Amino acid sequence: MTATPGATPTIVLVGHGMVGQRFLEALAERGLTATHRVVVLCEEPRPAYDRVALTSYFSGRTPEELSMTDMEFIDTHGIELYVGDPAETIDREARKVTARSGQVFEYDTLVLATGSYPFVPPVPNKDAEGCFVYRTIEDLLAIEEYAKAKATVGAVVGGGLLGLEAAGALKGLGLTSHIVEFAPRLMPVQVDDGGGAALLRTIEDMGLTVHTGVGTQEILTDASGTVTGMKLSDGSELAADMVVFSAGVRPRDQLARDCGLTVGERGGITVDEQCRTVSDPRVFAIGECALASDGRVYGLVAPGYEQAETAAATIAEDETEELTFTGADLSTKLKLLGVDVASFGDAHGTAEDCLDVVYSDSRSGLYKKLVIGRDGTLLGGILVGDAEAYGTLRAFTGSVPPVSPESLVLPAGTGAPDRLGPTALPDDAIICSCNNVRKGTIREAVTEHRCTTVPEVKKCTKAGTTCGSCVKVLGQLVTAELEASGVEVDKGLCGCFSQTREELYEIVLALRINTYQQLLDRYGREGARGGDGCEICKPTVGSIIASLAPTIGASGYVLEGEQAALQDSNDHFLANLQKNGSYSVVPRIPGGEITPEGLIVIGEIARDFGLYTKITGGQRIDMFGARVEQLPLIWTRLVDAGFESGHAYGKSLRTVKSCVGQTWCRYGVQDSVRMAIDLELRYRGLRSPHKLKSAVSGCARECAEAQSKDFGIIATAGGWNLYVGGNGGATPRHADLLAQDLSDGELIRLIDRFLMFYIRTADRLERTSTWLERIPGGLDHVRDVVVEDSLGICEELESLMAAHVANYADEWATTINDPEKLARFVSFVNAPDTPDPVVGFVPERDQIKPDLPLLSIGMRPTENPADVLEGSAQR
Repeated sequence: MTATPGATPTIVLVGHGMVGQRFLEALAERGLTATHRVVVLCEEPRPAYDRVALTSYFSGRTPEELSMTDMEFIDTHGIELYVGDPAETIDREARKVTARSGQVFEYDTLVLATGSYPFVPPVPNKDAEGCFVYRTIEDLLAIEEYAKAKATVGAVVGGGLLGLEAAGALKGLGLTSHIVEFAPRLMPVQVDDGGGAALLRTIEDMGLTVHTGVGTQEILTDASGTVTGMKLSDGSELAADMVVFSAGVRPRDQLARDCGLTVGERGGITVDEQCRTVSDPRVFAIGECALASDGRVYGLVAPGYEQAETAAATIAEDETEELTFTGADLSTKLKLLGVDVASFGDAHGTAEDCLDVVYSDSRSGLYKKLVIGRDGTLLGGILVGDAEAYGTLRAFTGSVPPVSPESLVLPAGTGAPDRLGPTALPDDAIICSCNNVRKGTIREAVTEHRCTTVPEVKKCTKAGTTCGSCVKVLGQLVTAELEASGVEVDKGLCGCFSQTREELYEIVLALRINTYQQLLDRYGREGARGGDGCEICKPTVGSIIASLAPTIGASGYVLEGEQAALQDSNDHFLANLQKNGSYSVVPRIPGGEITPEGLIVIGEIARDFGLYTKITGGQRIDMFGARVEQLPLIWTRLVDAGFESGHAYGKSLRTVKSCVGQTWCRYGVQDSVRMAIDLELRYRGLRSPHKLKSAVSGCARECAEAQSKDFGIIATAGGWNLYVGGNGGATPRHADLLAQDLSDGELIRLIDRFLMFYIRTADRLERTSTWLERIPGGLDHVRDVVVEDSLGICEELESLMAAHVANYADEWATTINDPEKLARFVSFVNAPDTPDPVVGFVPERDQIKPDLPLLSIGMRPTENPADVLEGSAQR
């Protein structure tokens, strides 16, 4: 592709989304930005941003944080970027592009990366006031503004990826949220009926209403043309005052049509294997606007990146790099409303004579299906609720895994055989699907390019730089490769300590070291001694010292002396920081049992301070919206009424949940409430590597969900069964049975040992579920240690726990009696009487919620929560 002799060849890129930005990076990597003039016409009012993470805007990420464009990169490479100035016409004969501003750009090579547009079903009133699409940051700003000002009920048309994210966003904005999907299940492209059912249950449990198997016939409006609802294909009507269309996308190919380029029957600019248009060798098309040579339009970012690389390589005319794009894997891993969903390969089992291996747990919202060939070849699969194995499974697709299929789908803690690790993958296995990085490339980064850390490997290979889902596998591969190369892998806690957390615990315990500075000065790395430490080791060591305080002669009070400077932000004010800068107040309610007088006290405090109240899954009452200066006032009243800290802010015991047990329930066989109260009062305030949760069920019906807790107890006719290592959350894990038919004394003794052994040997921020899987020997080893006393340390473990129990003191009771400690509870140390002016609230459902100003609007002055509620009542 030659330019006019003596002239600098010009590349014009039309469109600047994620794929367009990757194309610019590919040009720069091949030196083309140094030899060519590069012009970019961007339609949106901002340069390329991460559209994959678009919904994170509603979680607090700003447009600036979503941006993928480093302006230093643009300037360094001399790229001419015109924002908000899209191409309007293309004259292929004259090789000129005219922008909306009237500027005309001649080109030698033209690359179209115009993306796609949202499909809006052709139903009556689709453009009414209150109808939106969900595609750009500007769309989200408009949705947010309308939802806050004019809507209480929202409906989303489309139950695919963006539809579910849009519904979650509306719910997060305080709206009652509905999803309308024409197909018989949610995400019909990615999951089958079983996966759709699991996803449906989980989403409905979140408070969203789902309507499947129905279409939208009409948008209903009032006389002013404003949305009032929807008429569905089954004849029913759905009341709603805003509608968001998220029913798929279509290629943006009108510019290509207007200039005579060939487009597909169903849209998309037709290109060959080099991503060059079949109509004009000087024009390329990449991303969602392109109809690839295999007849597909690819809507995922990974194929778009491949097309960008292919087009750049073709333009560079480097004979050593002959890239082609003939198609792409449509495997995806997503997190929708906090739920992992993944599909890969032949997920729906279309191959002849294929077999399914399925694990389904409706209670936990888990669904895992593998499609296996008759010869054992892994053909594909679907994962809902737990997609941690996605990277490994996807890499083995098309081959026979070296372990049995059931070991690949059974969750930990269910007796599954040995699992498959990433080190078992072949070199041609793709680790990062977004950037098409294979395991062999990662190995070369370590062995040939001398990369020794994950950030270095990411920079060298681009692996893990887009969606981030492969970073965990990437870290395991880097560590394994370094060890295989004879390189000593630094497993130290951080840059300040070469020891692991477990080793630091042993040093503190054995030598009775009771200050962080003493530990750092004696056992820190040479360059760290005498310094201030870092944000990794300070809270970690602070937790170790707090958990051993009575034994090593330290204060267990986390705001005492040096300890105060070691704490995380939540511990610093003994409260959980919320998204608008206010704090939550969570008094302890052992076992979920509370008197009417206690309820009245909490109600009066919430009313007087204008706090939002919520009953939690841990059987407590949370109060939200307290300013930092109000915390001592609130806690003084709570302590006076007999309440104490619930430690919701700390890496410590949170709650011991219970059912009503034998006392009230006709099925109960033990007094579960009494046991839950005893356990919660015993282990309250126990600092640990991560939070601890527990539950006690009074019979095998398991109403307290004990098997999803760090330590759970289920009553039997003969006593108590003890389960350990359970977890809910993003990666659910059933707890393992440690011992059964225990007496009260035996149960407490084993829990004492288990918790102190976990605190002693776990890594920083490691839950018991992860620890139990990581520790050599797993459950069998833990059972040997805490039940059989195989290491001869049980007496010491029991002694450490006894010291904790004997020396426990409520942190808030200590704080409100110390004027020096109370002085820290201010927003501004230089203006202690001035509240934070950006902490504001608005009314919702007769309570308050954070007033998070639109990112396009400046901050507004704060309001008193009680005044907000009073004003709402008056209105």
